[in-house]
Amino acid sequence: MSALLEVRNVSRSFRTTMAVNDVSFAVQPGELLGLIGPNGAGKSTLFNLIAGVLPPSSGQILFEGKPVTGWKAHDMARIGVARTFQIPKPYRQLSVIENVMLSAFLREKSIAGSRKLAEATLADVGLADYAGSPASALTVGLLKRLEVARALAMRPKLVLFDEIMAGLTPTEVGAMTKFVAELPVRGITVIWVEHVLYAIMKTATRMVVINRGKQIAEGTPAVMARDPAVVKAYLGEEMILA
Repeated sequence: MSALLEVRNVSRSFRTTMAVNDVSFAVQPGELLGLIGPNGAGKSTLFNLIAGVLPPSSGQILFEGKPVTGWKAHDMARIGVARTFQIPKPYRQLSVIENVMLSAFLREKSIAGSRKLAEATLADVGLADYAGSPASALTVGLLKRLEVARALAMRPKLVLFDEIMAGLTPTEVGAMTKFVAELPVRGITVIWVEHVLYAIMKTATRMVVINRGKQIAEGTPAVMARDPAVVKAYLGEEMILA
């Protein structure tokens, strides 16, 4: 099976700082890949490179076998790459459903079609009751769900989730974890950055670990939980995955 996404020796520097340093991995269609590492490891920068927010300083990115290195975010969205942001960035003056409809317009050209898609997506993420509320009235946890809805309304082939569990209650974390785990079954490949480790390590099929911009390990969650380099750089102690 051909990879959906390939990241080949990708680096990104900001003046004298190397935020991402020679990172390489591939993601297969239908995979749920976890991307973990300490704060400041370069995870969000790597997302920005994949999503077209930033161009890499060097290296190559391929999507469905085609080079997309340096493509703009709107071009990446058009071919099927969506992402959330660690700090939600909704249009706060608009309602919740209007925010999601703006994303839905990428695939649906009519107002009726975009509204129908937005309504279905809001129901998916548990925000149907807030459809008419202004985005500015949402709590942090609800804003995280709105970020997910905005990304999924673009009908992506690949979605990049950046810490979508922050601000959620334990019950909400459980529900969102179950929701994310089901996305590959629905044909949506996932790369997930998350600090709620028990959620991501019980859900991801494979993990990539980066530290100080460099990729230090790759493998299944069970293997990563015992990897000495991962334990030293991030976990602090071996994890037992029941």
